[in-house]
Amino acid sequence: MSIVNRRNALLGWTVWQFAKTMARRKAKQAVPGVDTEKKRPNKPAMAAALLGVGAAVMFWRKRAASDDAPETPV
Repeated sequence: MSIVNRRNALLGWTVWQFAKTMARRKAKQAVPGVDTEKKRPNKPAMAAALLGVGAAVMFWRKRAASDDAPETPV
């Protein structure tokens, strides 16, 4: 009898679907939401967005600088 059969495949697929649902739910709870009183994102959400944009800008600037640098002969 092999390990890979329809019963085990169905069981694995079911567990995978359940795990994805739970992971999505957990990720959604971890993300900072919108402050309902002020109708705008709360401070941690704004800080995370600014840090993400800053990191992306630094990455692109560094990458562009390394592309423009002349190659040194060895």
